[in-house]
Amino acid sequence: MKLTKKFVEGLGAEAADRFYWDESPKGFGVKVTARGKKVFVVQTRLNGRTRRATIGEFGSPWSVDQAREEALSLLSQFARGKDPVLEKKAARVRGITVRELSERYWNEANHHKKPSTLDVERGLMKRHILPLLGDKVVADLTTSDVQLFHQRVAKGDTAADEKTKARGRAIVKGGRGTSNRTLDLLSSMLSFAVAVDVRPENPVRSVKKFKLKTHDRQLTEEELGRLGEALATLGADGVSEFAIGALRFLALTGCRRGEALSLQWPWIDKRNGIAKLPDSKTGQKILVLGEAALSLLDTIPRRTDSPLVFPSSAGGNVPISIQKIWRKACKVAAISDIRLHDLRHNFASEAVSSGQSLYIVGKLLGHSQQQTTQRYSHLAANPVKAAADTTSSSLARQMLGKLPLQKQQPE
Repeated sequence: MKLTKKFVEGLGAEAADRFYWDESPKGFGVKVTARGKKVFVVQTRLNGRTRRATIGEFGSPWSVDQAREEALSLLSQFARGKDPVLEKKAARVRGITVRELSERYWNEANHHKKPSTLDVERGLMKRHILPLLGDKVVADLTTSDVQLFHQRVAKGDTAADEKTKARGRAIVKGGRGTSNRTLDLLSSMLSFAVAVDVRPENPVRSVKKFKLKTHDRQLTEEELGRLGEALATLGADGVSEFAIGALRFLALTGCRRGEALSLQWPWIDKRNGIAKLPDSKTGQKILVLGEAALSLLDTIPRRTDSPLVFPSSAGGNVPISIQKIWRKACKVAAISDIRLHDLRHNFASEAVSSGQSLYIVGKLLGHSQQQTTQRYSHLAANPVKAAADTTSSSLARQMLGKLPLQKQQPE
């Protein structure tokens, strides 16, 4: 049939999509959907496969004559071996922005990550990546763009202080540490972009991270004593026994703050001296509890309205907040330059210094990778030095018998 304006206007919807093909050019037609929508299409075969391209909907701007001209152009490309359908799709994909990529990334590439990890990454995305790179076309990003982004986050160009909830604030400072973490997230996103053919390579891989000062703070015996006294004083002054208990538990086990604050009574096996954590930073974990930690747990009362060992006043599964109590304890104990996480480092340092192997310490801390524990290797006894001492001493004893007697010094 000959497709004309009058003919197309007279077409009505049926129970299913129906195609009407023009007599010339062959392959040009109009599809009428079950809802009455009229769409011009062109169909042909390429490399033995049927290929169909959508031209556009009947009406403005696509008249029958304009759609026929477009059909001739598309058929010409097919005849030359090109596939305008795939090329159009590829161009659309290559043109997506970082903001659009982020939506695909969350929906398609993060199923293996924990909710807590996703919350952190969404914060980095919202506060740093989208403000600086959100409108950039992913395919056009260069190494220079990424380097500039890395430097701007470090300088604090994305710093902000805004109200989030009725009593909440989001204080964003930036800095080198934040810049490095954000760069990791951007690299993960652009690796995903490579995997889905949005761009050919990941430009982040050529950007060097900032070198950060390692924070290896170990409490001295005197400081530990002052900390213990400070916690006792705060407890006597009415500070929550659950907050005081949580801080002591962290010091005696070396576990992570989240592991301690989410700890539930049913997970604890006192007979075997362990706690079976169903989820931690490294997945399921067995937390080995020393005698002092078990004794501490015996002093913690159980709340009938919460399964948590260290619950908040709200009960349920809401853990207690200990950061303010920790800062207050440090102030009372006159201890500076120390973070709550340093209690974990302190536990590890004490274990290595007392002669425990790095392998055992890694198991105590729940490290999934051995190199994570290597940061404490300088505290361990050096077997190479011991071998050098033994060998040189043995050779010295052998050589003494071959050397002439030293002259007696006059008295």
